[in-house]
Amino acid sequence: MLFKAIPKTILLFCLLSVLLPVVILLIWSFADNWPWPALLPAAFSFRALRELFGGYSGALQVLFSSILISVAVALASLLISIPAARAVALYDFYGKNVFRFIILLPVIVPATAFAMGIQVLFIRLGLSDTVFGVIIAQIILCLPYTMKIMADVTEAAGNKLESQARVLGASPLQTFRHITLPLMMPGIIAAGSMAYIVSFSQYFLTFLIGGGNVITFSMLMFPYIQSGDRTIASAYSVLFIVSSLLVFVLFEKMLKKYYRLDDIYFFS
Repeated sequence: MLFKAIPKTILLFCLLSVLLPVVILLIWSFADNWPWPALLPAAFSFRALRELFGGYSGALQVLFSSILISVAVALASLLISIPAARAVALYDFYGKNVFRFIILLPVIVPATAFAMGIQVLFIRLGLSDTVFGVIIAQIILCLPYTMKIMADVTEAAGNKLESQARVLGASPLQTFRHITLPLMMPGIIAAGSMAYIVSFSQYFLTFLIGGGNVITFSMLMFPYIQSGDRTIASAYSVLFIVSSLLVFVLFEKMLKKYYRLDDIYFFS
């Protein structure tokens, strides 16, 4: 009985470690005064709600545009990573290990040096202070994560089922749609989610490349965190978490629903 209770205890501990900070953020979003060591706030207010939904801050408009930018970054990162990961995982070519190392450079190089180098290049190319430039810079930053995840998933899945499908008469497109993508779906969901959250949480790189012309949700949230305004910062953080979870859930459900119906159609 003791050994059976250990996994449940660990699971409960992990669940509480995730939920308790969110609960504290939620309480702080409505707290006007919460002196230590009181267990509950001494006073409540709706100042944070007026800040987020009052209209004068533009938080919801910035949130929507930030979601669009992050979704574009995640999709572009996946489109690049899927074929690149298959090439790295399934084929041998000259300079393969060098290519793996180059992919990791945006993570290995310090963020400040990476952002400054990208900014100088983008100024020369005319991409600085533009949404397109911010998207490209964030794609470069996300590729190490998506490439690593997709390469590991591709190596684990292999290409034996694809070869069997081709032998049985499936076309390359049918093989990719009905064999390759379903096998890689856990990796696609994980890599897409990672790229989205990396893009959505970027502050310094977006501020530097966007030059203040491209405003994202993290750029609105960060000054409140720095200033110590816990009420507004907590409200922004809760909205950050909720919006990210909604995007992840919708992304996963859309992909799983599509391939569940697609497989039924294919095998019927």
